[in-house]
Amino acid sequence: MMLRKIFSVLVIASLVIISCAKKIGTCSYSESKTIAPAAEIDSLRTLLKDSGITAIQNTAGFFYTINQQGSGTSVMNLCSNVTVTYKGTFFTGKTFDATGIDSTVTPPQPVPVTIPLGQLIIGWQKGIPLIKKDGDITLYIPPSLAYGSVPATDRYGNVVVPANSYLIFKIHLVDIQ
Repeated sequence: MMLRKIFSVLVIASLVIISCAKKIGTCSYSESKTIAPAAEIDSLRTLLKDSGITAIQNTAGFFYTINQQGSGTSVMNLCSNVTVTYKGTFFTGKTFDATGIDSTVTPPQPVPVTIPLGQLIIGWQKGIPLIKKDGDITLYIPPSLAYGSVPATDRYGNVVVPANSYLIFKIHLVDIQ
């Protein structure tokens, strides 16, 4: 009888562990079907033309330039962890965000950040898979594929990216897990 109880406890414990393991390994991100409205695409096209930038249009409505394709691994899905360095600017040239700089090395180097692709804005989710590890891409993103009609704020509540902003991101894909 005691052996049966021990066996039952072990079976139940195994089922709980297997159940938890499945939940941990499950990807909860789903691909966005959002496509930028024609008016945003037209405005972005005008901004690019006025800035003298030639870029390729993605079917989702953002534009991009592959500066270096990279080699090896490419992003597999939205649950892939991407390690990147980046700089985000407005079309005015003003920087609103960038990876930190390690000034303890010479020359100073950007400090990469790692994040699941599914946690990033739609423009990044669709743009980063266009390159491979060690690749560089510049993304030109309309509001609906970035922060939309809601301003992006920092942890203190200060507006960093005003609502309906057109953005430029220069991204280096350091690694993919």
